[in-house]
Amino acid sequence: MSHHGQVSVVLPYVDQALLLALRGAGQEAVSQAVWFYERPVDLEGLRRFHQMLGRGMLNRRVERSPLPFGRHRWVAESRPESELEVAEQPLPRDRFPAWADDQVDLPLDPERGPSWRMAVQPFDDGGMGVSLVASHCVADGSAMILVIVQAVLGMTHDLGYPPPRSVRWRSAAMRDLRQFVSDVPDVARAVGSATRQAFAKRHELRGQPALPSSSATGTVPLPTVSVFIDAADWQARAEALGGSTLPLVAALAARLGADLGRDHDGSVLLLVPVSQRADASDTGANAVTLARVRVDANALTEGLAATRVALRQALASARQEPDEAIELLPLIPFVPRRAVGALSDAAFGFTADLPVSCSSFGEAPVELLRVDGTPALRMYFRGVDRKVSLASLERRGGVLSLFSATIGETLVLSIVGFQPQSGDGTVTLTTREHLLALVTQALTDLDVTATLI
Repeated sequence: MSHHGQVSVVLPYVDQALLLALRGAGQEAVSQAVWFYERPVDLEGLRRFHQMLGRGMLNRRVERSPLPFGRHRWVAESRPESELEVAEQPLPRDRFPAWADDQVDLPLDPERGPSWRMAVQPFDDGGMGVSLVASHCVADGSAMILVIVQAVLGMTHDLGYPPPRSVRWRSAAMRDLRQFVSDVPDVARAVGSATRQAFAKRHELRGQPALPSSSATGTVPLPTVSVFIDAADWQARAEALGGSTLPLVAALAARLGADLGRDHDGSVLLLVPVSQRADASDTGANAVTLARVRVDANALTEGLAATRVALRQALASARQEPDEAIELLPLIPFVPRRAVGALSDAAFGFTADLPVSCSSFGEAPVELLRVDGTPALRMYFRGVDRKVSLASLERRGGVLSLFSATIGETLVLSIVGFQPQSGDGTVTLTTREHLLALVTQALTDLDVTATLI
């Protein structure tokens, strides 16, 4: 089954901003989906899935405009798809998490390709792991879920992107000049918005603590932990505390934020991405706006009533009113390269408030489990930043993010955290073991049973 439709080849502003910000920081961001089967996978079924992925939204790259202020464009991946990498040699079962981490580190490039890759690994207990990794510049979490479900169902989405370098320099420059003219109203609105925001916040900005500079060198891997909880248990616990699934996830995010010293006056600022993806025809790689909500650091044990109300209000206003920072993104093509980081830090919510990102997909289609045609024992998603400099982490005061989705009968949480030593030397999180300990303690206090990977 194939879906045709006229899609825009011009990159949305948010995707161009993300690409330029990551390039400016020398950093990469990827989305990963991982499956674990207790038995050997059906390789034929998996190959069919892999071929279907090669005909959808993952199979594209970014081609830069020849104009310094031009909009970048999508082009089709020049190879139909990257090879399905099938390992022959089984690994010990306890190497599964390390194997998944290794997959994240393999080369991917949203401009030069490949922009995604898929691998299969047998384990010595007869189980098998499957990993799909894609550049975040090509697909965010909701896009990954969409393309996986489409591929499982045998739906291809023919995007009709041109091949790379199919337009000569002069023609491309003229085309992008015409695009610039049609973008002028967006740019004018963004300039107006920037001026209004600067004026409205002039007192606040004057008193705002600057993000500290850092002399640290080198890059660091970001510790991640995935958690699997019976969805009915989680829901029952949430109801006992006067809430539902998402407020309880938000309360867990606030608790972990406070554990890492990211609270302010007893509450933690959560950034909750709200998907703006209207339907499968929306091919933006990162179709989100951000809701901002303060959650009591003790909500996890003291009750969810206030969190539930605050979350509902924040999500409603994020859907109705555009995020102020997102309104500035049409200026991205005109911002000097060295300043892109600062503008995108503002747009993506890195502030002196030390926010925690708390992203929820809600209930995901059960087809997600069926990459070889049959359900995997478990699967999880995570967004991973690679080649992150210690200096940028120190400047941002660390990072903490949670992604949650209910897949079948399981609530799956992926948690990424890194906290350089705080000023008073009390809190530091640099290893997976430390993150594992913090998450385990919070879940013990909540009194829910979980499997952690």
